[in-house]
Amino acid sequence: DAAGFGAKRAKALTELQPVGDPVNCISTSRIDTTRIINNSTIDFKMHGGKTYRNTLPHSCPGLLSEDRFLYRPTGNSLCSVDTIRVLHSYGAQLSEGVGCGLGKFQPVAKVAAN
Repeated sequence: DAAGFGAKRAKALTELQPVGDPVNCISTSRIDTTRIINNSTIDFKMHGGKTYRNTLPHSCPGLLSEDRFLYRPTGNSLCSVDTIRVLHSYGAQLSEGVGCGLGKFQPVAKVAAN
């Protein structure tokens, strides 16, 4: 249900904690899945198990409600200077929304409870 779904995303914000220094770029070929946490936070889960959290410098309208986005990286890396575009659904058509800039990619991991 929607309430449980929102709580799950809120929990995702706190269950993963920063580990190490943020990086400017990640390899697009290593991205396994993405999880949109809210309109300004996306987790990029990489092949091999590492997760990078990207906190956008500004809220990206529609990101959470549409739950999908596209990116067109230059080369084979997605970097903090790149933008994403929310994909809006209009019937059977997908339309690109406004461009939203990315932030740095912060490695995150589950931290064991004490």
